[in-house]
Parts: sequence; structure tokens; C-alpha cells
Amino acid sequence: MQVTVKLFASLSRFSDGGASGKPFQVDLAQPATLQKLVERLGIPAEEAKVAFVNGRIRDLDWILEAGDQVGIFPPIGGG
Repeated sequence: MQVTVKLFASLSRFSDGGASGKPFQVDLAQPATLQKLVERLGIPAEEAKVAFVNGRIRDLDWILEAGDQVGIFPPIGGG
């Protein structure tokens, strides 16, 4: 199955092309969770802090479906 992924901020280094927020396609075997996607992309688990699927925040154990739109953000720092 195929999902569309957008990686933001420091996670963009794991994307196809390295541009923050630029969508790219990822093929996954079914069933697949957000955790499996993170692993497939080589993102360390502690760096995938917030994930959205079709515009809604989801936990990493969320089961993905073909055609899902996924956005992943790193932890946000600041002061």
C-alpha cells in the first residue's frame, strides 16, 4: 500500500529530497502502523514526537490505510 508523507523541521533529513513539508510517497506492507512507517524511514523513535494522519493526531500504534496522508513532527523546543 502507498501513503503520502510529509516530514517537518529536523525530520526533513529523512525525507525523499530533504525538503521540509514536501510530500513524498512511501510503499508499506499491510498491515502497517505509524511506528512501522517511522522505522521504514529510519527516524529514531524519540525524534517522531507528533504524528498526524489525515489531519488528526494519532499515536504510533495507529494502523495506516492505503492513501493516508501522514505528517510527522519532531519535539518542539523553545523558551
